[in-house]
Amino acid sequence: MQNELHRWTARQLAAQVNAKTLSATAVAQAMCERIARLEPLLNAFADFDPAVPLAAARDVDARLAAGEQLPLAGVPFTVKDNLWLGGRPATFGSRVFADFVAPRDSWCVARLRALGAVPLGVTNCSEFACKGNTATPLHGETRNPWDLTRTPGGSSGGAVAAVASGLGPLALATDAGGSTRRPAAHTGLVGMKPTLGRVPNPWGFDDPNHLLSVIGQIGRNVEDVAVMLDALTAWEPADTLSTPAFAQPDVLPGLKAPLKKDLRIAWSPQLGCGLAIDADVLATFEAAIDKLRGAGWHIERADPAWPPEAREYPLIALQQAGLAQRFGAVWRKTPEMIDPDIGAQIEIGLGLSGARVSEVLKLREEFHASFTRFFAQFDAMLCPTSPVEAWSLGSLGPSEIGGLPAGPRGHAAFTPIFNYGGVPALSLPCGTGRRGLPVGLQIAGPRYADALVLRLGWWAEQVWGVGAFSPLMD
Repeated sequence: MQNELHRWTARQLAAQVNAKTLSATAVAQAMCERIARLEPLLNAFADFDPAVPLAAARDVDARLAAGEQLPLAGVPFTVKDNLWLGGRPATFGSRVFADFVAPRDSWCVARLRALGAVPLGVTNCSEFACKGNTATPLHGETRNPWDLTRTPGGSSGGAVAAVASGLGPLALATDAGGSTRRPAAHTGLVGMKPTLGRVPNPWGFDDPNHLLSVIGQIGRNVEDVAVMLDALTAWEPADTLSTPAFAQPDVLPGLKAPLKKDLRIAWSPQLGCGLAIDADVLATFEAAIDKLRGAGWHIERADPAWPPEAREYPLIALQQAGLAQRFGAVWRKTPEMIDPDIGAQIEIGLGLSGARVSEVLKLREEFHASFTRFFAQFDAMLCPTSPVEAWSLGSLGPSEIGGLPAGPRGHAAFTPIFNYGGVPALSLPCGTGRRGLPVGLQIAGPRYADALVLRLGWWAEQVWGVGAFSPLMD
């Protein structure tokens, strides 16, 4: 049985550990042995010490023996390197924090531990979580379990590499412009960006994308992601973005409830921005949409009416300004401490005027208004997560998309708009491209409609099937 534990869902593991037919320690030991075997191939972890999960698992077994009921008993999870696992190195993917040790758990880490989950270790992310691949001067480049010559994307590349390889069924990530959803799409996983403020994040690193970033959930199926999101839903007054609207979880009770027959769902293959997409990837999406229509979904072709500035990555100046404010002095004094790609963003940020930053903040409000108008007409939207399959290691992105030259953010163009509106968006595997690599479709809804988005994801999964296992899951 333990030879197959890496294929079990989070719910299956928790049920067996709570029933005491399987110990949390046995699960952790199996995961540690698997990490020791696969990590040299993947480079998924920034920090891994088997003593950490084994100690946490023993504590879970002791709590169960004392009579506690733990919803996530023994479920292994990983922690992205821009979050904190107390007492362990936390580097933000940067030499700037090469010697930093997290003084406490991030809120989301502490919450999962309180519910019985077991942290495996800290996974690689791009420096300051601000690139679309996962390669840093400090930790090297993470590889995709579907093809070790290709990237898993970023910035949560280590998180998805771990889950897609069976190194725990769940991963904590972040998403300021698609950093949870795109890597999930490139590795055949489910990635959730909840409504802004749903999951508290009151302490930790000073995030350059604070006004856009959320705690993301990664798993191999929608139900596990729903379990994780409900576990992390709370109101925390210490977080300036948290709201009492999320005082109680609301996803799991109705996850499998039948969909209303009058739901209006929009399909927007280029998001109304004329975004480039590979023909084979678009064909996969169109086939997936046809299957949903065949299952009775009412889907019509429709694009939101965006502000005129809508394009590949229209609010990137906010990230550049945030990087400049937080790390500009380090870049100017010791540029060798920072990834040159990040340094280039810092230089742009240092040149931005206050008026320009205010313009971009105003544009963020206009994107929010666009979503409000659109979701007054439609209950949900479907669109690509990424326009390409995973590309080769060593580059920021593919050189071409849809037969046209691609900029460094072309592969990332379909996800950040949902951060600008603060709305929930889910990436779900829906097939493969011509190389046989996974692609993902996004399901998005109005603010606070996380439960509807995940319910649609669960029903879409019934039509398409759960995403296939990567070759490393054998």
